[in-house]
Amino acid sequence: MSRSTPRAVVVDDSHFMRTMLSDMLEDGGVTVVDTATDGADGVTTVLEHEPDVVTMDLQMPDVDGLAAVERIMAERPTPILMLSAHTADGADVTFEALEKGAVDFFTKPGGEVSTRMSSMEDQLVRKVKAVAGADVSRGRQRRSAGRRSRSPPTPSSTASGDYRDGGTVLIASSTGGPTVVERVVAGLPRDADLRIIVVQHMPDAFTGRFADRLDAASEYDVREAKDGDRIGGGEALVAPGGKHLVVAGAGGGRLRTKLTDDPPEHGVRPAADVTMRSAAETVDGPLVGVVLTGMGADGADGVRAIDAAGGHVIAQDEASSAVFGMPKRAIERGCVDDVLAGADVPDGILDAISMEVNA
Repeated sequence: MSRSTPRAVVVDDSHFMRTMLSDMLEDGGVTVVDTATDGADGVTTVLEHEPDVVTMDLQMPDVDGLAAVERIMAERPTPILMLSAHTADGADVTFEALEKGAVDFFTKPGGEVSTRMSSMEDQLVRKVKAVAGADVSRGRQRRSAGRRSRSPPTPSSTASGDYRDGGTVLIASSTGGPTVVERVVAGLPRDADLRIIVVQHMPDAFTGRFADRLDAASEYDVREAKDGDRIGGGEALVAPGGKHLVVAGAGGGRLRTKLTDDPPEHGVRPAADVTMRSAAETVDGPLVGVVLTGMGADGADGVRAIDAAGGHVIAQDEASSAVFGMPKRAIERGCVDDVLAGADVPDGILDAISMEVNA
């Protein structure tokens, strides 16, 4: 069966949610081969039907979604989309699920669930189809590398180490991206003195927790961006969910940013294109744009602007991307300097900065 009509298993302890999710997926061209009522039942059902994708509730009695993800990835690796509560606690557990091998997550609405969930049907179907196409065959290797990244990073073995005035690095990512972004930022040594901005497609309840995780995993001081924030060398900002992040000024080794409510681009806000275009117009000195795994085309126009401004562009390769959508579209623009495995992106960034300051 082609990826355009993936086969899915829906795991949720609520009969109402199982029915509603199944109906929405079927209406959107996804074949629901079976449903399961808890994590243990979900594991058994996945092993029996070998689906292309699983939607997995996090909060379930007995065996919860977190344990089910771990068992599925150990016994029969399958692309999994987590269904998470739109809360800070839900964010923490969701990131744990991503560490254990889930590809992405979708937030359940609160309040009048049936009404609000129906309005999100198109988003859900698109995300399920994207996750169904993810390559999880090397999931254990990627997760092991992600855990190692929590140790203090070491400087690149290939870059010259001459960074002088540092540089600016803009990272764009979506589906499958959080663990890759974490590994990239953790692989950049503090003495490179970079200014880093991360645009990860993620709801507002999650970007603050994501910034905290990057801060803990790396030598950089990482925080969720606020309107008017300034960053210098050794600092990083994560664009908050629901806002575009614009680089509004640069001077004295610092960047000034602002947040806007301008319309979404490519159906997302924050959009990396907005941040990258503004940086290309504003930033002096070494500038590197990085497009990592994700569905859609966000980042492609942004890196074209960075290239036109004389910056360096890196795209993650297909083999290491969970979803080779955003990197592929960037490569098709003809402005990508390096196509690298996710694990090699930190060295690629350092090499690019070194080359630019020594040019």
